[in-house]
Amino acid sequence: MHEETIEIGGKSFEVACQAGEEDYLRAAAAMLDTEARTLIGQIGRLPESRMLLMAGLMLADKTAGAEDRVRALETELAAAQGEIERLKSSPRERVEVPAVPKAAIESLSELAARAESLADQLEEHG
Repeated sequence: MHEETIEIGGKSFEVACQAGEEDYLRAAAAMLDTEARTLIGQIGRLPESRMLLMAGLMLADKTAGAEDRVRALETELAAAQGEIERLKSSPRERVEVPAVPKAAIESLSELAARAESLADQLEEHG
């Protein structure tokens, strides 16, 4: 076991933790300290036990809210993954683009040639 000194709400505490867990302990202590300092800023001095209890409850409330949001997001993700799988497995719609018949192309080309010829004749007479 490793001993760490953490500070919460302006008070120091000696806490034991497993080797390698020091960073997690400091991060958790920092979160608790943030809540404790918020309480002290709003209420003023509090007995140590009351400060720790209320800060812990505030963190628990935030954690419960985060867990609710995680569950909602997991549900959304599962629905989205289900929709992706449904779309992957559904038969693809075939989209057919109508082709212009060869006879129509020939007729349009003929009309264009006539229009150009008429335009040339108008230029010569105009």
